[in-house]
Formats: sequence, C-alpha cells, structure tokens
Amino acid sequence: MHDHRRALIDGLLNLAIFLQAHPDVPASSSLTLHHFPNHDNDDDLRAEIDQIAARVGSEIDFEDSPYGHYATSVLFGPVEYRAVAILSTARARHDADRSYYGCIDPS
Repeated sequence: MHDHRRALIDGLLNLAIFLQAHPDVPASSSLTLHHFPNHDNDDDLRAEIDQIAARVGSEIDFEDSPYGHYATSVLFGPVEYRAVAILSTARARHDADRSYYGCIDPS
C-alpha cells in the first residue's frame, strides 16, 4: 500500500476516534473524499472513472455532466467516496474565467 494511502486511512480512522471521544467538538453532518484522475485527455479520464465505478459497484453520475464533470461515487452513510474527472471543456471554461481574475475592481 502506498504511503499516502496508508496516511489517509490512518487519518480517517484517527478522525473518527477523535470525534467519538470529543462529542462537544462540532462536526459536519457529511464528508466527501474526492479523487481526481491525472490524465491529459478526456478519454483516459473517463476510462479511469469507469474503472473505479466498476470496482466500487456504482454507476456514472450524470448530474454534473452539464458542467463538464464525469463522476461516480459510493456512499457509506453520510460519508462519500467520489471520483471526478474534470473534462477539457470544463477546464478551458475555468481557465477563461480565471484569466479575468484581478482585472476588474468592483469597488
């Protein structure tokens, strides 16, 4: 198992133990752990999400498709593991939006 994966699992377990031992500490009612594939093209991004969906027994979630996201998830009660591919059109739109950052002073 990779060190970063082991560290993540240890951190999640320690968080659960901490929250159980400290009921006075506020906590959100849900948690989502995201995975974002790192590929250069949409076909490879979709393929990784498809492989993850097959491994975890979930479907592709088309809810975010209009925004250029290709995703799948599995729920463990209020805890979600969500794998999301941000496709090239969404990345280009985000880059275009960010290109204006700091150019307009609304004050």
